[in-house]
Amino acid sequence: MRILVTGGTGFVGAHLVRRLLSRGHDVTTLDRSPGLFDDELRSLGAAMLVGSVTEAADVDAAMAGQEVVYHLASPFGDILEPDAAYWAIEVDGTRNVLEAAGRHSVRRVVHCSTQGVHGIIADPPGDEDSPIAPRDYYCYSKAEGEKVVQEFLARGQDIVIVRPTSVYGPGDIRGWLKLYRMAAKGWFLMIGDGRTYNHPVYVENLVDLFELVAVVPQAKGRTYLAADEEPVTLAQLVRAVGSALGGSVRIVRFPWYGVALMGATTVEAVSRRLGLKPPVFRRRLSWFKTNRAFRIDRARRELGYAPRVGLQEGLRRTAAWYRAQGYLVPAMAAVSLLV
Repeated sequence: MRILVTGGTGFVGAHLVRRLLSRGHDVTTLDRSPGLFDDELRSLGAAMLVGSVTEAADVDAAMAGQEVVYHLASPFGDILEPDAAYWAIEVDGTRNVLEAAGRHSVRRVVHCSTQGVHGIIADPPGDEDSPIAPRDYYCYSKAEGEKVVQEFLARGQDIVIVRPTSVYGPGDIRGWLKLYRMAAKGWFLMIGDGRTYNHPVYVENLVDLFELVAVVPQAKGRTYLAADEEPVTLAQLVRAVGSALGGSVRIVRFPWYGVALMGATTVEAVSRRLGLKPPVFRRRLSWFKTNRAFRIDRARRELGYAPRVGLQEGLRRTAAWYRAQGYLVPAMAAVSLLV
């Protein structure tokens, strides 16, 4: 098949492109910025176009002759981007992609959204029918992008929505790398009691689901959460990362009421200790209290989806990649913390 992947040079996109090429597909990517794996993907046969989904002409040129489109382009991770940048890509960019797909008679578009459109799951586990209640502008723009998808579905276009949970794996040099680096110190500052749920999805498991939604006829118009087998608490996740690194992690708990009483100076001191910029640290506070746990029954039942890589194996592979690429020191360092 001839397949277009917007955002194909990103973390998830590169894994998807690599898989599609290994299946013998003719793959084109559309990205405004280079990625970590560009040379590899180009050597494997990907046609790599420089352009943006915010530019209708770029999208139209990339769309010609394509049979399937994966729309993954997103500013996720660029947390200091202005709100307008999120809207331009997630809403206007999605409209550009779907309009071009219609003009060029693309068989199916797979639209990548996020679990974040559901906000906090009050009574876990949630599912695809849980309320849409985004808690930040990135997730809000994703929810608005899904509304654009619904417009085109109403016109009869063939589109599937995928909402990944917390994606991790080799190639992620943003959120999960920070988690690994903190755990590698031998201690982890946990805001709250660590019982909040996180639901990981290993990147290759997500790619499995992406492949399925492109070919199952009954998936047209459906929405699927993409996740691993089970959610874990934050405390369990931190300890599992420590185990994948070959050691153990001392969890140092800091109560929420302490955060509420902290002044700006204290927040900056803590963030510096963690090696984070203060605005980033404040944004990351939401990770400690956003409860996310989901059922993947719909994807199992309708697609035959079954996550192949378990959490501990996925964490181990990720740790090995970080070390091989020089993102982590060779072994866990023993660090003492005076509280």
